[in-house]
Amino acid sequence: MVTVNGKIIPLTHTICASAAFLVALATGYSLHFHKIVRNAHYGYPDEWFPSVSATIGDRYPERSIFQILIALTAFPRFLLLLGHYYINRCITTLIIGTLRTVSCGGWVYITSTDDHDTHDIFMIVYIVLTLPWDILISRLSKFKKAKITMAGTFFGLLIPMLYQYYQHQVMIVPGAYSRYAYFEWSLIFLDIGFDALAYHDFKTININLSLDGLISATFFSTNVGEKRIKEDNIKIKKERSEAIQSSNEKKVVSSGGKNELTPYDSCLYLAVNTFNAFIFWSNLTALVCSIWHFPLWYMGISGYEAAIIGYTGPIILYLPFVQSIIRKHGFMLGAIIGVGSYAIRKPESRLITVSIGTAITMANFALNLIRIPDYQVLRSYVSTWVYGLVISVAIKMRFYSNNPIWPILHDENQGWNKEAILLILISSMVTPYVNEINFVKSTITRPKIGFFSKFFIAVGFGSLIFSIHQMFVDSSTIIYWSWEGYNQETQGPLQWPWSALTCAVMLFAAFTSFVFVRRPLLPALILTLSTAVLYSSDIKEWPKFIGGLFYVVSVVWLIPNIIVATSDANSIAVFVFGFLLYVILVLAHVWTVAYAFVPFGWLLRERLHVVLAIGTGGILIGTFFSSMSKSKEPITMSRKFNWLMTLLALIVACAIGGFSYQIRPNGIPQPYHPESKLITAGIWTIHFGLDNDMWASEDGMSELFSDMELDIVGLLETDTQHITMGNRDLTNKIAHDLNMYADFGPGPNKNTWGCALLSKFPIINSTHHLLPSPVGELAPAIHATILTYDDILVDVFVFHSGQEEDEEDRRLQSEGMAKIMGSSDRPAILLSYLVTDPLVDNYNNYVSETSGMHDIDPSDDDRWCEYILYKDIKRTGYARVSRGTITDTELQVGKFQVLNSEQLHEQGDSIYNTEFDNERQSEDMEFPEMFLGEGERGHHYHVFDEPRYFH
Repeated sequence: MVTVNGKIIPLTHTICASAAFLVALATGYSLHFHKIVRNAHYGYPDEWFPSVSATIGDRYPERSIFQILIALTAFPRFLLLLGHYYINRCITTLIIGTLRTVSCGGWVYITSTDDHDTHDIFMIVYIVLTLPWDILISRLSKFKKAKITMAGTFFGLLIPMLYQYYQHQVMIVPGAYSRYAYFEWSLIFLDIGFDALAYHDFKTININLSLDGLISATFFSTNVGEKRIKEDNIKIKKERSEAIQSSNEKKVVSSGGKNELTPYDSCLYLAVNTFNAFIFWSNLTALVCSIWHFPLWYMGISGYEAAIIGYTGPIILYLPFVQSIIRKHGFMLGAIIGVGSYAIRKPESRLITVSIGTAITMANFALNLIRIPDYQVLRSYVSTWVYGLVISVAIKMRFYSNNPIWPILHDENQGWNKEAILLILISSMVTPYVNEINFVKSTITRPKIGFFSKFFIAVGFGSLIFSIHQMFVDSSTIIYWSWEGYNQETQGPLQWPWSALTCAVMLFAAFTSFVFVRRPLLPALILTLSTAVLYSSDIKEWPKFIGGLFYVVSVVWLIPNIIVATSDANSIAVFVFGFLLYVILVLAHVWTVAYAFVPFGWLLRERLHVVLAIGTGGILIGTFFSSMSKSKEPITMSRKFNWLMTLLALIVACAIGGFSYQIRPNGIPQPYHPESKLITAGIWTIHFGLDNDMWASEDGMSELFSDMELDIVGLLETDTQHITMGNRDLTNKIAHDLNMYADFGPGPNKNTWGCALLSKFPIINSTHHLLPSPVGELAPAIHATILTYDDILVDVFVFHSGQEEDEEDRRLQSEGMAKIMGSSDRPAILLSYLVTDPLVDNYNNYVSETSGMHDIDPSDDDRWCEYILYKDIKRTGYARVSRGTITDTELQVGKFQVLNSEQLHEQGDSIYNTEFDNERQSEDMEFPEMFLGEGERGHHYHVFDEPRYFH
């Protein structure tokens, strides 16, 4: 029999792992120094130190040497995992460690040269899993201080490393990649060093190898008695701590001179936690809305998307002392940091601040649910959480689909951030005392929930948060899932007044949600059927909207089942994994449209219905396991609580009615110059309503449209009814401010970037099209017929062609759009994004006999994307207005006069005359002079510096 001390395991692991990297580095330096220090931008002497990936994966023989040595590390690494499990008896640690090891193999054996995206994905997964691994190992170790220091240094160095990568990749600074490499190598050896610290823990393990007919190997501890004594001491300390805590929990702020807990059914408890829930939903929806700014401006993954990890904030509860800090100050820190981030002007810094605030808010929410002592308090807390959701949706409706306390709003675009911070400060002063009842010692017996039940409850929780965020954090999202355009015979619901109905249905569901807390069968059945309605492409308009309302009701009815189960699970890991799944589903949700810009985009291309079904499936799975594991403890509430919740529901109902009245249309829209029968039409690609500095840009757009006196305007890149775009409706506020009719275009379930039409003229009919796209982006188009002067009908086309790389798509789309335009013999205007040079290639499909359309100015040879075409209507002027800070493209504007049939016959082809008229026009025919020269607010006439007028 041979006995080996366990310390040999981390020692062997450290030697093998260190040797793999160091030998590869030495070999690479000796043989290929100049090649491995070269990157996409610079070589030696601008760069002088190689990255890890270049060293271990780019060249032979260092790549082979590294992979052989790292393979030798596998055996001691798995022994390391088993040893930690033997010492700590923690299955979570074993699972995380195994997944972390597999992800390590992913980036080690799939190098950046082989597949850059896959290499990076495995690397990110490895780093993400390192956080819970380090926390769990440190928490369960006898040598916490050294491990915490090592882990803290590891994660602290991530910040300067990412900064240097930004300097290299975005700013293209020479030497930045070498400095990045210093940090990268430091992380490698800190990671190895962390596992090396297991040397001290593993001294207590002996491995016994014996040969008695069979070979056997056993772990056993050398200090069993010592361990038992230690466990007893810990138990005594824990009991003493609980006794002290129980005593302290009774010492709360006095009310009426008596020291007592604030009861769950008091006005104060319900009011404070409803407001706090509103802040929760505001922070949760604000983070991804802020993240979207960066891939939008970088036209791909920028690196700032990593801020989404803020949603896994509950993981910080594993850290020492954090729970006590979050318990007392979690709401204040999360709310002040999240909402107060608006004061930071630099987008990058604001995003990081929002992420930190969101992380703390999620941790505070999780801690309250974990510690709530009984089901009455839990029901009260969950009820306020659901009411906070309803209130956030109602307030968002009042502010035209923007949450007024988001970090994309401030004083200049009608944000209410300062007012919110004042209320947060007031709530922060009372929250620790009001919520003290959430942290008293439990008076009930919680059910015992196994690992797999916890896992599926977490799946249900993550799917629940995702489904809420996807479909009804804005009251008009479901409306636009069912919207197919204007029609004289049958037409779906409009944003006003039917968004108020969405809010009212949510309120009804919130008020009755606990009716089904023990009986989830009916809500689960309704959820399945309503998802099928939303899933179907054949069901449209009112039937789909009604199906969407049932979807809202069923999801809200299932909230108590899943949230009560997450509380019963009494596990931080359930919240961490739940939010991690939520993040994965959010990425899947945006992948359906952004497939051309992301890795593995083809997997989910145009499959939003699949993501919807996955979310529903997760909720149903979570509901099933919630029902299996839920305690049978009855949830009976006081009469006072029921009366107060009824009163709160009535107050919210009145607010919904009042808000709906406030956002009503301002009257019948009127064109600017009816005396001249003039139509001023514009086209603008508005970049989803976020400007250069990450502020919502609706107000800036409305101001420019008003100054330019636009009667109709086509807007492109407008479908913001997605999680990452904030579930906003850009047409809502602009149409209300300018008193215009609005057509949203193909809805969020159509997997496009979106197009929209605003009009001062009634929209008699509108048809939505999806142009061919066998390879690239779906191309959305609107064919609208508007009623103009003397009841003359004019067709308006709004169209967004596919991207430059997909030539065949753009050819097919140009042919398809030409046929659509040629199918009508009415006067017509095209407001478009064509992605072509003037006079060549696909341009000659748009401007052709098939379409019948003509270019507003064929002599303008400095165009690529935006074009205005027309037929059978008199063109009088053309202008190009610079974007200011609002977007990345200009506003193009054309002026047209509507002619009757006799006038058209009289003028003939002269309406297509390309000669300029430099004489002064009548005042109503001229473009505004305010944009001549330097212009206003960064907007001015450019390219040809002044408008052009035509004979």
